[in-house]
Amino acid sequence: MKRSIILLLILFDLIFSISASALCVITEEANLRSGPGTNYDKTWQVFKYMPLKKLEKKGKWYRVRDVDGDEHWVYEKLVTDKFRCAVVKVDKANIRRGPGLKYRKTDFSPVIKYDSFRIIKKKGLWYKVKDEFGQVGWIHKKLIWIQ
Repeated sequence: MKRSIILLLILFDLIFSISASALCVITEEANLRSGPGTNYDKTWQVFKYMPLKKLEKKGKWYRVRDVDGDEHWVYEKLVTDKFRCAVVKVDKANIRRGPGLKYRKTDFSPVIKYDSFRIIKKKGLWYKVKDEFGQVGWIHKKLIWIQ
């Protein structure tokens, strides 16, 4: 019994720490910066649903890591940890009408590297995603970076 409780606590801690480090951009556009303030240089402009890994917080700014492993700063009101997001990490990827290769491509397929999505649900190695325009489809896990 004691062993089961310890394992559950470890699992809870692992889940909490993973979800607590994930951020998603919630605005149409967000400027990532070289430091925690608007007086720092812009390092990248990203769009809605771009996932970022939270590294630390300084005041109202988060230091984050992107899909390429680069570090930036983002203002707290531009991101959320209330849901998960994904970004295409390959040059080109197909979005399907269902979770598998037997399903046809969507009308907005293919997508390109750095296109970002909100994750709706998962089925096996496939993720149902929604883009910033509300278009929905399925993409394979190996094609995306998820936070």
